[in-house]
Amino acid sequence: MISTDDAYIEADIATISPKVSGYVAGVDVVANQHVKAGDPLVTLDDGDYRIAAEQAEAQISTQKLALSRFDAQIAGAKASLNQAQAQKESLEAALRGAELAQKRASELQSKDFGTDAARDSAQVALDQARANLVGADANIAAAKANITVLEAQRQEAESAIRSLELARDKAKRDLGFTVLKAPYDGIIGNVAVQVGDLVAAGQRLAALVPVNALHVDANFKETQIANLTPGSKVQIHVDAYDEHSIEGTVASISPASGAVFSLLPAENATGNFTKITQRVPVRITLPADALAIGNLRAGLSVVVDVDTRTAPKDATVAEAK
Repeated sequence: MISTDDAYIEADIATISPKVSGYVAGVDVVANQHVKAGDPLVTLDDGDYRIAAEQAEAQISTQKLALSRFDAQIAGAKASLNQAQAQKESLEAALRGAELAQKRASELQSKDFGTDAARDSAQVALDQARANLVGADANIAAAKANITVLEAQRQEAESAIRSLELARDKAKRDLGFTVLKAPYDGIIGNVAVQVGDLVAAGQRLAALVPVNALHVDANFKETQIANLTPGSKVQIHVDAYDEHSIEGTVASISPASGAVFSLLPAENATGNFTKITQRVPVRITLPADALAIGNLRAGLSVVVDVDTRTAPKDATVAEAK
């Protein structure tokens, strides 16, 4: 049996802090109040955040209209391209006819069956057909370039929408952060906020103690832990309720003494060494029925007695260390 009175009930206490800044519109709890997970604790003025969310929605709607306009323009540009390509096919047929007419006029003129005027007229018609075909190619190139520009503008509009959607999501997220809710069941303490306060992101407003998730941290001397293993049964005597004892279980043993994790570890250099018995923190779990009573509080002093003979058979000292 090993014992220590250097032991206390502890809890992983949550600090209630806002993720956004603003004026406090309401404080929904008082000190020492029991709350359930999800209960509102503090409410910030959400006016600015609501406006930001609505503005982001309006900008998205405007950008989607622009996207629809680009779709219509692209459809029109593709129709113009199809028309230009059809016109080119017609001009190509006209060019082939002009080439045949010019060839026939030249042959007739060379055989003295045609006139120079007829030949020259056929040549002019051929040159005009060629020029028209060049113009058709230019129209096709312009139509393709217009489509490329419109598609690029459409992609920019899509990127702008994605950016605005992210801004909207952030605005809605910030709006949700204006109501601070309890992350789990517990008791509110150390309330340091009131209506009208201007609070900053990360500022401590209150603390939430999980009274149903308490444990004991006991500091044993290094000379006591040789046979201490997880799973051993523990008798816990709470100073505030001395007439009752609670049976707990050793959950884990710290990998280092408490001095190692202190802000200013001792320097045991030659010349200033003084041997001090070190303390090793041991985590002890509390039974659910004891926690359900609801009279235990974080910070209470306790005395613990560990029966090292009750350790599980498969537990070893090496595992504890």
